[in-house]
Amino acid sequence: MEPGTAAVSMRGISKSFDTKKANTGVDFDLYKGEIVSLLGENGSGKTTLMNMLAGIYFPDEGQIFVDGREVKISSPAQASQLGIGMVHQHFKLVDVFTAWENIVLGAEEKYDVPAAKAKIREICDLYGFVVDPDKKIYNMTVSEKQTVEIVKIIYRGAQILILDEPTAVLTPQECERLFEVMRNMKKDGKSIVIITHKLNEVMEISDRVVVLRQGQNAGQLETAKTSAQEMTDMMVGHAVTLDIERPEPVNPKKRLVISGINVTDAEGVKKVKNVSFYMNSGEILGIAGISGSGQKELLEAIAGIQKVDSGSVTYIDENGKETELIGMHPQDIRDLGVALSFVPEDRLGMGLVGNMDISENMMLRTFGESHKWFTDRDRPRKVAENVVDVLEVSTPGLDTPVRRLSGGNIQKILVGREISSDPKVLLTAYAVRGLDINSSYKIYDLINGQKKKGVAVLFVGEDLDVLMQISDKIMVLCDGEVSDIVDAQKVTKNDIGLLMTSMS
Repeated sequence: MEPGTAAVSMRGISKSFDTKKANTGVDFDLYKGEIVSLLGENGSGKTTLMNMLAGIYFPDEGQIFVDGREVKISSPAQASQLGIGMVHQHFKLVDVFTAWENIVLGAEEKYDVPAAKAKIREICDLYGFVVDPDKKIYNMTVSEKQTVEIVKIIYRGAQILILDEPTAVLTPQECERLFEVMRNMKKDGKSIVIITHKLNEVMEISDRVVVLRQGQNAGQLETAKTSAQEMTDMMVGHAVTLDIERPEPVNPKKRLVISGINVTDAEGVKKVKNVSFYMNSGEILGIAGISGSGQKELLEAIAGIQKVDSGSVTYIDENGKETELIGMHPQDIRDLGVALSFVPEDRLGMGLVGNMDISENMMLRTFGESHKWFTDRDRPRKVAENVVDVLEVSTPGLDTPVRRLSGGNIQKILVGREISSDPKVLLTAYAVRGLDINSSYKIYDLINGQKKKGVAVLFVGEDLDVLMQISDKIMVLCDGEVSDIVDAQKVTKNDIGLLMTSMS
């Protein structure tokens, strides 16, 4: 179709950062009253392309048309004036303000509070949003914060909405509510782009799929006429197997016993409440829970980097010798074979040094094992070579500073380093957060490889479909407490979602 028939048309869009090309000659169309899923591997240019539409970046080359008229979008404010709004993965909200204050902030010079609240209620009633205008952001769940972000851009008149990984930390029930809202917006003629890696959601919510590969448009598909396999093959450029293996547990024996753990954070909030469970060697224990339910604090407590109020963590070696980990130095816990791989929002803030190269970051894992005057550089370099090869890390070379890599490639290094340390217990949280399908399945294969070697694996994940496929058992956390521990092969996704919100 011609650009004039679409709500948005992008023609020949190119964007580079230093010497790296993020987008090259991309054409993209979005029509009124449709939902388009934008797919692609990490580093394929999805978010960069949408950031240009949202006014965060300016294209080096190409044209953008809105309602058939060519426009130059040089700022988010200008994009907003054109009816374009973007909800990012990391919300742009003021925690100490209420919902309505965040929604109207910057939209008007003078505020008529009753009129503003009335308009917010009208938007909520029209599309099915549920939001308390007077509730403070810091008291909200992730789902509520996301709702405020979407209402905020609609309040400003957005007809074109861009949602970047909107379901990453939502329960199945919250996802379904979001999808219902999106369907209502579609009925009202709004145009929506959703960036996601979850193909089951793509199949459920979108009308059309646009695939980017290596910064270029690899093609488009009608959702009703395609499959997850076809979309994945188009993203990667070759056939990919979409099966997650679940091998039988390997000679399971108790390896880690956690009893009555309680943890309070720096703000005095109790994050882990009397949690007890055990981990077997040769098994994968999945942990499900809404973001902020105590997953991070629990894993850090086991690894010795989080202060514990009370409780015990007992490590049992192959000979049956028991060692209490509470009170031990984190390095001594690592020396026993307990490895922590936690992927936070800031990937460089958890054990990687941005100005160091890949080999040097691998060296940090074994630095304490080297001679006090000399550092072994050969072994970390070999580990780095293996991680780059197996996980297909996109890098100019092993001497490249980690900070110059994309977030997804930094993540591969972080996870690969811990897995390569030959642990007895592997604590891994959000190992595939934000990774593309191909990279995610490589990580799943590596984790299953650890299970086959007899490693006790704790796998904290956000995708319940994956948790149910890869885990032997699943422990569900809700507000820092254990809701239940269930058999991964006998539970349903809806059951887990209910347990995550204590609705069972």
